[in-house]
Amino acid sequence: MKTLQAAHFFSEAEKEKIREAVESVEKSTAGEIATMVVDRSDSYREADILGAVLLAGFLALIIEVLLEYYVVTGGSAVWSGTNQENLQMVLYGISIWAYIPMAFLLFFPSRLLFRKFPALKLPLIGKKRIEEAVRERAVRAFYEKALYKTRDETGVLIFISLLERKVWILGDRGIDRKIPHTYWQTLVGEITAGLSEARACEALCAVIRKIGEELARLFPGKSDDYNELSDEILH
Repeated sequence: MKTLQAAHFFSEAEKEKIREAVESVEKSTAGEIATMVVDRSDSYREADILGAVLLAGFLALIIEVLLEYYVVTGGSAVWSGTNQENLQMVLYGISIWAYIPMAFLLFFPSRLLFRKFPALKLPLIGKKRIEEAVRERAVRAFYEKALYKTRDETGVLIFISLLERKVWILGDRGIDRKIPHTYWQTLVGEITAGLSEARACEALCAVIRKIGEELARLFPGKSDDYNELSDEILH
């Protein structure tokens, strides 16, 4: 299971296409567009623990059953006709005092597994939790990268979180006064579809151009405009 890394998600050629798309649309508007790609929006530590507990418990049970099976059958690979009796003896022989320490020891390598392969956590995380994590990370990024400091409050952030395959688009106060939230949701859907269909660069560039057209209509360029935000992909 391959873990996506933001720094290498887009090829160098794709990064240049995205940069050029941003640079091009900003020539006709006072708006500023920034794109950001991150590995994940949260560490989801609760999923680490829950996943490790479930996996360790399951593995400990399997090991206990196999060990007891070999004790009962003497290591025979095939049971005789007394399968039911053997099964009863196996289940009776399983000790909670052996199971608990084994599960405890298996917890730590299980947790490392979930940390190394974060995608394993996703089935253990609720949709609402993921939505909130991505939204909060996008808002934090908006301020960390100083997108709120544009002269006319016309900064736009296109935020992509790879682990969750989620996209969030944020507009500064000047943008929000004129562009409804529903407009961003439509564009979010286009990028999300592009991520799912392995055409993320194409979808992102198309959305950048659409945002540029809307910004040019509502916030036309001025004679003293200058590039206030980086056109490169942020991480």
